[in-house]
Amino acid sequence: MWYGYSNFRTLVTLDGLVRFKLKIRQCRSAECPRHRRPYRPEAEGALALPHHEFGLDVIAMVGALRYAQHKSVPEIHRALRERGVDIAQRSVTCLLERYDELLALSLSDADRLREITAREGRVILALDGLQPDVGHEVLWVLRDCLSGEVLMAKSLLSSAAEDLAALLGAVVSVLPVPIEGVVSDGQRSIRRAVANALPGVPHQLCQFHYLREAALPVYEADRHAKKELKKRVRGIRVLERQVEPRSDAEAEVVRGYCAAVRSALADDGPPPLSAPGLQLHERLSEIRESLERAEKRGLCQSRWPS
Repeated sequence: MWYGYSNFRTLVTLDGLVRFKLKIRQCRSAECPRHRRPYRPEAEGALALPHHEFGLDVIAMVGALRYAQHKSVPEIHRALRERGVDIAQRSVTCLLERYDELLALSLSDADRLREITAREGRVILALDGLQPDVGHEVLWVLRDCLSGEVLMAKSLLSSAAEDLAALLGAVVSVLPVPIEGVVSDGQRSIRRAVANALPGVPHQLCQFHYLREAALPVYEADRHAKKELKKRVRGIRVLERQVEPRSDAEAEVVRGYCAAVRSALADDGPPPLSAPGLQLHERLSEIRESLERAEKRGLCQSRWPS
């Protein structure tokens, strides 16, 4: 589907306050029954519940502190504040209620399932596990990507393929419409569970995880390259000191080039699509070419490392 427009959403997560840009997609074909119908990113449902300002990771943490560690609401509030989460004590109570509501979602409520799935007549299932900290129970959330609704949520100590297959099997047995696709991350136990519980159903790994895994070796190589490039231009402070007492034209040119190098070193791009090491290489190459032209014109003497 084509990119239609963007929305923005701000969430309070365990990593702090984060603002997300959501790309809403639409079909532009007038003959399509889904013409101009907005489809929000699948990944949004893994971040937060609809119309909520707190992320699902915060809700999972609240539930783990309450039921695994038996902490009171004031103690949970204090623990979240120590983690840097800006939250009021009253909001902790609300999030605890949301956690209870998630776990209370019943697959036996046929009317609710029919209402969720009636519009599309099928389900694209998303499976996400949220573990606030190592050692905590994992909150598994099964969502319908088309409607954005949560079908089932369950907290498990284990992430074994057999347990996840049982969750999937419970959903399959009661849905009034077929599951035509599954979206998840690349966790091996999830892959085996989907293959066992939903044989023949297409299983797509989350595009974010695809990009992250593919970009990891590129990112490491780029970071190493940037570190080596920085070593080549560590002498700019020495040059600045040499021309500091001078006010002639050549001194001004040298100071300008030194400022350009400092700017290049401080300019970082968001990896992997905008690699900082490659950006630094391009900018230093441009500065070197400019410096060579200035030397030919007699504006300064070349003292720059090649």
